[in-house]
Amino acid sequence: MSIFAKEIVDGEWGNYFELTGMGYGVLITVLIVLLLAACFLSGQKEEKGIKSGTRQLVFSSMAMALGMVTSMIKVIDMPMGGSVTFFSMFFICLIGYWYGLRGGLMAAAAYGILQLVVDPYMISIPQMLTDYLFAFGALGLSGIFAKAKHGMIKGYLAGVLGRYFFTFLSGMIFFGSYASGYHMTAPVYSLVYNGAYIGLEALLTLMIAVLPPVNKGLARIRAMALGD
Repeated sequence: MSIFAKEIVDGEWGNYFELTGMGYGVLITVLIVLLLAACFLSGQKEEKGIKSGTRQLVFSSMAMALGMVTSMIKVIDMPMGGSVTFFSMFFICLIGYWYGLRGGLMAAAAYGILQLVVDPYMISIPQMLTDYLFAFGALGLSGIFAKAKHGMIKGYLAGVLGRYFFTFLSGMIFFGSYASGYHMTAPVYSLVYNGAYIGLEALLTLMIAVLPPVNKGLARIRAMALGD
């Protein structure tokens, strides 16, 4: 990883890696490619042409920007990483709800790379992939319910559970050593720790999203995103 990241020796928290200029460049390139691919290779392009792909690019980019900004507004900041944010997961899940599973997964994976660029914490390549590409990318599972009744709520729950699954794996495998300090086994520690902040944000988000005025407003935005 010497070309793309350099190792930092930290006696308190253990060794970790920081991205080099080359590493940032590669990640940004991959992010752009994923986002463009999500927009121009999806079913929307096939059905409605290039204008639809451009619209998808614009709305997906706006949702990612909102997700990024709100991820920095931390209602609760957890001591070992993770936080309850100002509904940041919801904005990424909306992309899948708008454009389906393929577009949702690719855009969410691009968002995971963006998170890695802005706020990286890497101890190994598997941990990096699990915490960033897979965990945030799983928010795109919301696309499963793009055409379902109450698809926004179902999709959000699917995306959140997908992220929870990967953060649970990461916590258990890569950060399980902290469990002994809380007198827990690694799986229980990861379930409780990650479930606390992800579950609380999901609950607060759903309480707002189901309000009739909010629901009606989101329906209008979806119609705009799809060009209906």
